[in-house]
Amino acid sequence: MKAKLIFNPASGNPKQSAAQLVELLCLLQKQQIQAEVVVVQPKQDLRLLARRAVRAGVKMVIVSGGDGTIENIALGLVGSRTTLGIIPTGTRNNLARSLGIPVDDIAAAAALLRKGRQIKVDVGQVRHRQKDRPFLEAAAIGLSSALYSASDDIQHGELGKIAGFISTLVKAQPSEIRLQVGSSRKYVVAQAHVVIVANMPYMGANYQVAPDVIFDDHYLDVFVYSDLSKRDLIGQMMQPSNAAPDTRIQRFRAKKITIRTKPAMPVMADGVLLGDGSVTIMLHPQRLVVMAGPKALWRRRRSRQRLAREQREKAADDRQGMSHGQ
Repeated sequence: MKAKLIFNPASGNPKQSAAQLVELLCLLQKQQIQAEVVVVQPKQDLRLLARRAVRAGVKMVIVSGGDGTIENIALGLVGSRTTLGIIPTGTRNNLARSLGIPVDDIAAAAALLRKGRQIKVDVGQVRHRQKDRPFLEAAAIGLSSALYSASDDIQHGELGKIAGFISTLVKAQPSEIRLQVGSSRKYVVAQAHVVIVANMPYMGANYQVAPDVIFDDHYLDVFVYSDLSKRDLIGQMMQPSNAAPDTRIQRFRAKKITIRTKPAMPVMADGVLLGDGSVTIMLHPQRLVVMAGPKALWRRRRSRQRLAREQREKAADDRQGMSHGQ
């Protein structure tokens, strides 16, 4: 199989990037993948690079890098038949975690390029001030967006940003949030610090929004963290992945959501700050072809079973209610 390998030497350990590239090429060769290598340059237009690969008829684009590199290449592949392969070498690797790709074993990740499952995942889109910005992981409105830049710097070793992080956290106040879900004329109104619209289970600093967020179900999962203090929110970020969901967090599923905040809150999509104010968030179903691992497919199957069970229980409750009403 022929493929294009896009290698970001700044991901992982930059001092060992040459050795890492050689090792990766050997691993791809074992999988009988002949890769044409492109080494990412600073400030290079990665979406344009991906679109050129699509126009050239490349069947698979393999990206070795962190979430930022992978997501920018992925957005250039949206809507095409070219498959995205992922070799995660970044700090967070949220996309790999969500898609069941090993994050600490490059050989296993390379093997998945052959043995994994080719699937089509949904793509979200934020419309903010007449500009559109697609996303794969999640869009966030509120405190998490305000803290993202400092937390990212701290995770990359810039401990001098801790003071700014704490200052932003202390000053933050909740906003009135008006949420229109789908085409409903009714608004959900809440006082909250954060709203997250998730397309995949992981976002930010490996925060698992919920284990049962499905990446190809034609829906976005909306979480309104209402009535949670800042201490509660920090507790949410620190809790183990198998913890029971907090009943104060309101959850909705929708293909389109409009969110207004007063005072205006910051908006972010996949770690990119877009500014403050109202947003409309939409879903484009199954627009990106990727290679996924068995863990993600198992998680998807469990989530679908749970949803089907909840729908059956709701239908039974509705029938029982109608019966009592007669």
